[in-house]
Amino acid sequence: MAEATLDAPTTPSDEALMATPFVSELIKVLRAQDTHGAWEGKSDLALLGPYILSAEQRRELPIIGDPDPEILWRMELFYNAVGVAIERETGNMVSPMMKMSHEGFGRLVLLAGRLVVFNKQLRDVHRFGFASLAKLAEQGNKFLSEGIAMVRQYPEVANYGA
Repeated sequence: MAEATLDAPTTPSDEALMATPFVSELIKVLRAQDTHGAWEGKSDLALLGPYILSAEQRRELPIIGDPDPEILWRMELFYNAVGVAIERETGNMVSPMMKMSHEGFGRLVLLAGRLVVFNKQLRDVHRFGFASLAKLAEQGNKFLSEGIAMVRQYPEVANYGA
């Protein structure tokens, strides 16, 4: 009698992760920022590179620090991609609002009509990034799912004023 073997958990390939709803939307949002074509030769994976921070890179960052404009821009695009992906799925226009102190503390909300579809307290923004492409995709798709669920749960509030 043959012994049953357990398959080791497999991690999705980069191509599979790039095809997830959130990551594909983030790539579109990033490409839309390239108004002069400077990134045309860059791969999608290379565009996402600044979002990935290895453990070593994260250790090199100070515990307390002010976020630079590049990090704020990258973070804003991340959450804009969440909003656009919610919009594509639900048909409700989603608007981001972010309030940030110069020290990297603040709040970000995504609104559809009068509904807060996503609410995130932001801290240590100067350390914004993900350990891997898989973690980036996981977090973005989680936020996307939560936002879609909120719009579907309260459609009358999300459609208010539409």
